[in-house]
Amino acid sequence: MDQLPSLSALRAFEASARHLSMTIAARELHVTPGAVSLQVRDLETALGVRLFDRRARGLALTADGADYFATLRTAFRLVREATAALTMRTRDTVLTVTCTAGFATHWLVPRLMRFEQAHPEIDLRISASHRMMDFQRDGIDIAIRHGLGGYEGLASERLLDDEYVPVCTPEVAATLGPSPAADALAGLTLIHDVYRRDWQLWLQAAGTTKVDAMRGPIFTDGTGAYHAMKAGLGIALMRRSFIEKELADGTIVAPFPIGLASTLAYHLVYPPTALERPAVAAFRAWLLSEVPQTTQA
Repeated sequence: MDQLPSLSALRAFEASARHLSMTIAARELHVTPGAVSLQVRDLETALGVRLFDRRARGLALTADGADYFATLRTAFRLVREATAALTMRTRDTVLTVTCTAGFATHWLVPRLMRFEQAHPEIDLRISASHRMMDFQRDGIDIAIRHGLGGYEGLASERLLDDEYVPVCTPEVAATLGPSPAADALAGLTLIHDVYRRDWQLWLQAAGTTKVDAMRGPIFTDGTGAYHAMKAGLGIALMRRSFIEKELADGTIVAPFPIGLASTLAYHLVYPPTALERPAVAAFRAWLLSEVPQTTQA
């Protein structure tokens, strides 16, 4: 015959012959036993030969079936090996990173050009999400997570740990006067992310009791709070390293000198064997080189 049999039928026969069971083959192929049986019968019809003896206690290969299986087993093994080799070559250059949207927007993305220039051979893919991802199931190589650290079964390194400062636009800051005291915040809208207690802690550190720390809108993440602040809605607490460029160019200002340290930090998290891959090791080394050593204490 000039035409090759269908690949589905060949896979059904090869799995059934390997297990001598259509039920087990069906489980492996994620189809029903009836579908496997139909595909094998269609293959026998197309070939014009009987491949199995169907017995009460199971399957047995006919002489033709045994010869055909020996050839197909070799062919499928070669396909699997070729696919694995190709996938490995591709995977060696692909690096998948997960982090929060805020970290990606305010810290990682502004620095990425330097990584791209240093490692043009690495195909970097960033998954910005607050969802806790599974390294193996979701195909993640390395994660940047915000929390207390200490992730069971994973290597964890403290990456970014600097202070929070109140920031706002120059126009909003001008309403505070030339030498503002923390009490002046009573007339401004406090912008919160999900960690609403941060404003309470900052006001305590500033020594003021005249400001209601609980008032003001809440955003689900720091990115929403940042954009609300940039739009002139009020004043927000932001991690200093996230807004260092805007502070330097005067786009936003920090009208108060007091910063707030946090027990939470950004951690670099990865499986214990991840650094065996050169791409992962290169990204980790680059990340650490981008962080001032004082923030990693």
